[in-house]
Amino acid sequence: MRKTIAFISEHASPLAVLGGVDSGGQNVYVAEICKHLTCLGYSIDIYTRKDAGHLPEAVSWLPYIRVIHVDAGPAENVAKELLLSYMDEFTISMIKYIQTNNLKYDLIHANFFMSGLVASQIKKGLNIPYVITFHALGKIRMNHQKDSDAFPASRLDIEQLIVHDADQIIAECPQDEQDLIDYYGADPNRITIIPCGFSANEFFPDSRQKARKVLNLAKKDIVLLQLGRIVPRKGIDNVIRAMGHLRDISNIKLLIVGGAQDVPDFDNDPEFKRLRQIAADENVLKSVIFAGRKNRDELKYYYQAANFFISTPWYEPFGITPLEAMACGIPVIGSNVGGIKYSVQHEHTGFLVPPHNPEALAAAVRKGISDPVFYKNLCRNSVNRVNKMFTWECVAQQTHKLYQKIACNSIRKVIYPLTFNQLKYKVSQGLRYKATYSIQ
Repeated sequence: MRKTIAFISEHASPLAVLGGVDSGGQNVYVAEICKHLTCLGYSIDIYTRKDAGHLPEAVSWLPYIRVIHVDAGPAENVAKELLLSYMDEFTISMIKYIQTNNLKYDLIHANFFMSGLVASQIKKGLNIPYVITFHALGKIRMNHQKDSDAFPASRLDIEQLIVHDADQIIAECPQDEQDLIDYYGADPNRITIIPCGFSANEFFPDSRQKARKVLNLAKKDIVLLQLGRIVPRKGIDNVIRAMGHLRDISNIKLLIVGGAQDVPDFDNDPEFKRLRQIAADENVLKSVIFAGRKNRDELKYYYQAANFFISTPWYEPFGITPLEAMACGIPVIGSNVGGIKYSVQHEHTGFLVPPHNPEALAAAVRKGISDPVFYKNLCRNSVNRVNKMFTWECVAQQTHKLYQKIACNSIRKVIYPLTFNQLKYKVSQGLRYKATYSIQ
């Protein structure tokens, strides 16, 4: 008999088109881990916010996976920084769906702090244990973004509550685990490191010239690829400034893939406008290609066409795109931060450089292209490392073991289930949402 799991991912639906400001690694994580958990005998419902009026309540997405669109605020796109006030409604809507359909879940897997808040309420009312993958921590984000961090300050109190309330916490890399301990006082015995993964069916080595032909790129160019969300913390400006230190290499190109639209809107998108101005200031505008958003089935060609994949964010809880690049046999030059310094091995699968340091990034590019034998070793080592450590099958197996651990360790208290109206009243009081709420 299949175990039944409820995933909560309030702003990151597995059905969303990737590349927008709020669509990225978490969407991929939820989609892929759920796909591979079904192969291990799980049936999964993914609860996410209804962000468009035409969306049905439930979608049978894949065998043993449904996506449930939950009422929480207006049925339109809302920035994730503004969603916290709708989590009461999300909780009430999810509980109503569970009780109306007489659903029984063995476990809840929450993703991001707002989903954790919902899971905490449901645990209290329905006695369902939960595990959380934070994907990002508010205190780390605040340290880097400071006044530009648009999340409410109560995020930190909510995360603190969840750290002590969740049955288990998944840290995506050793740095994530250490941050949970240092900044939140998390119990190391309740943290399990499980990384993100990549799909070997989607990303694999193939002919660079074949990929460049598909993308209409020149055969002899040295192509640097930056792929992901177009937001300041991703450090794309750092990559463009590094191009300024590589101007003497006449055939070098920087390919920037991502954004909310297929064609970048330089007039109305402030980040694209800023990045293009930096390229102009560095006198490299002709060497920088803004490719816009691409469908997921196109991404492998961009990885395969590149000489190096570049990812130099200010901070990174994990980072899935470096894995996808390595799976295609492309070395990664990444920031020596967070999950990147876990997935990338310096001078073995690529290079680790400080963030905000275009000179160091440019030097790494020069070193990588100067020795063909060294470069081939980087490519081979990249493929070997990700296939050994970071497949979604491996991630799902580790997650399955954690679920079993929670099932064994959870002591189910005998409680009288609350009615929907009782639960609705409790949530309406905002007991778990107040920053002043004390941990019991």
